[in-house]
Amino acid sequence: MTLDRISTGIGGLDEILHGGLLENRAYLVRGPPGTGKTILGTQFLVAGAEQDESGLFVNLEETTEDVRENAASLGLDLNDVEFLDLSPNAEAFISNQSYDFFEVSDVEQEPFTETITTAIEETDPDRVFVDPITQLRYLTPDEHQFRKQAIGFMEYLTSQDATVLFTSQNTAASSDEDLQFLADGAITLDEDAVGHTIQVPKFRGSPTLSGQHTVRIETGGLAVYPELQPTEHGEEFVAEPISSGVPELDELLNGGIERGTVTVISGPTGVGKTTLGTQFMKEAAGRGERSVVYLFEENAATFRERSNSINMPVETMEDHGTLLVKEMEPIDVSPQEFAQRVRDEVETRDAELVMVDGTSGYEMSLPGQEDELRERLHALCRYLKNMGVTVILVDETHTVTREFSGTGSGLSYLADNVLFLRHIERAGELQKVIGVLKKRTSDFEQALRELSITEHGLKIGEPLTDLRGILSGTPEWTESDESNTPSQ
Repeated sequence: MTLDRISTGIGGLDEILHGGLLENRAYLVRGPPGTGKTILGTQFLVAGAEQDESGLFVNLEETTEDVRENAASLGLDLNDVEFLDLSPNAEAFISNQSYDFFEVSDVEQEPFTETITTAIEETDPDRVFVDPITQLRYLTPDEHQFRKQAIGFMEYLTSQDATVLFTSQNTAASSDEDLQFLADGAITLDEDAVGHTIQVPKFRGSPTLSGQHTVRIETGGLAVYPELQPTEHGEEFVAEPISSGVPELDELLNGGIERGTVTVISGPTGVGKTTLGTQFMKEAAGRGERSVVYLFEENAATFRERSNSINMPVETMEDHGTLLVKEMEPIDVSPQEFAQRVRDEVETRDAELVMVDGTSGYEMSLPGQEDELRERLHALCRYLKNMGVTVILVDETHTVTREFSGTGSGLSYLADNVLFLRHIERAGELQKVIGVLKKRTSDFEQALRELSITEHGLKIGEPLTDLRGILSGTPEWTESDESNTPSQ
């Protein structure tokens, strides 16, 4: 049986709810002041108006004028929404001194009741937003009567074929825990050190996306960024090898890296990690595929200039639409919002290769605990793999010479492939070498090769069969090349 749903007016929240709210049910929106409860209800009504549905805003706290002004400041137009102003200063509230509320059986017995039923009959609303229902506590002698009347109110509204949202004010002196049991679902808004969040702990009749999702209050209202659930997504694809465009590198990788895998490129600063990742994007552009690079540790202008100087025409690729360069500002977006941006590039703009440069910058630039960020990066990589997208993570190690480290952030468990770059000293000069530490899908060349970055691009030499000891941190040349033994 397919359940009829209606949009909340917030795309990310609809995704959490697997399509939206169930029709003709009542839902509680709860949270402390300033978390966006009224904004959410306003968007709910505006979305209905855009679908030619009738909406009724029952405002029990703010005046209609204040509600309209606040909505307009966010670009939300409530001109097509009816109001029943029962705020403390409203004429309708003052003129009706009987504060008795109602049960379903006697909805037309009292003057206050008549105000409600008249508004419902005149507007015949498809959507009703009550803000906040906890104001009715002041009109009832005790908690038992409040719960009884709140149930009657909700049942009356839904019996009129309306879908209802109602907010609550949860305080230490007056908890709203009881309202959660009365509602068909509960949407919880909150705020912590990281920012605004939203969760759906209860939703009768349908599963929801679990987790703590991110909320941003901006022009247009609330924007919701769901916690990424990799198992919810997937595409069929062929796990074929992807060439780097450099024959010697492909030999090192036994043909290249496979589509739909995660490759970690690790090494110390200045060794060429970003350049190596850009080489894969350059080759992808030659195949007509689109790539995206997220720069967490370098500004876009420097990246473009440096790439163009070594025959990697980043700007030309951007002009042709085969590359998007996104510079990520520190503490600019949450991990959930970043994941949503990546999803948009994959699902709506057909990105086939995504590079995150670098992982340390990701953990520093996005708000959250280190372990949580790593889990979210893992979820993002799992999602991209499921979608057949090839992933490159640029990871910096903290040693230039001496002790070897495969990755700097403990990311090897994420990787299908680990390419490491390393500085060595040879005949008094620093040189770069490249090797493969891990490749899940096939065998790979065990030798190291010399790497150089020239004005013509990447150059990779023949296997360095005379070099040993780099993994132990004491690289040295064998007797066949003793004259070039590096000093330690």
